[in-house]
Amino acid sequence: MVEIKSDTQMDAMREAGRVVAHALAAAREAAGVGVSLAELDAAAREILFKAGATSPFLDYHPEFAPVPFPATACVSVNDAIVHGIPDGYRLRDGDLVSVDFGAVLDGWAGDSAISFTVGRARPEDVRLVETAFRALDAGIAAAVVGNRIGDIAHAIGRVCRGAGYGIPDGFGGHGIGRHMHEDPAVPNEGRAGRGMVLRHGMVLAIEPMLIADGSDAYYPAADGWTLRTVSGARAAHAEHTVAVTDAGPRVLTLP
Repeated sequence: MVEIKSDTQMDAMREAGRVVAHALAAAREAAGVGVSLAELDAAAREILFKAGATSPFLDYHPEFAPVPFPATACVSVNDAIVHGIPDGYRLRDGDLVSVDFGAVLDGWAGDSAISFTVGRARPEDVRLVETAFRALDAGIAAAVVGNRIGDIAHAIGRVCRGAGYGIPDGFGGHGIGRHMHEDPAVPNEGRAGRGMVLRHGMVLAIEPMLIADGSDAYYPAADGWTLRTVSGARAAHAEHTVAVTDAGPRVLTLP
């Protein structure tokens, strides 16, 4: 069931999204050669708690996971696509990092992700990250009243595939509101003109995930959470929480 949010509720989600944006900025600012992934999580967590928000990631325990998620941020490096657990790994020159973060404030959730490089960036990584954000922008642009979920999926997939990148099969965006994961599912590839019609008040987490070598295959790492590319190719992830409104798409996870 898809919950349609009122304008007042979308405003409340905007405040949760602002916390997410500031936390991601703090994690990115903290990142550098020699900094541990746990330190990135700590930087983001500090922003969360200062805002009086809670984490929808911490202790989240879906059926597929062997243990609850132990952190407030997912931090994925190089061949890790999503759901990386921030641990004692220290960033190295040229690493590609994706940070996914959520917050719940006054009962409403926000969810966003960024990708960036540390130290001297490889040109191919710069292109991968830029394409992830272009795909995100394309998906957001398609999130207009009267369009369908398939229009968002098609817009994302066209950018990703057009650049020669893979798309992890079965993973994509989702509805969001009182809970981090709600209906509907928002695939990262699909046919235009198909799926649920978009209405004013629908709020979606739109999140392209790209694999550099064009493959779509991944596997769960030993921790039961991290998804890694089978080929060892690098991956990037970009995400915003977006409200569908009569005035056009409204990005809720900006600073």
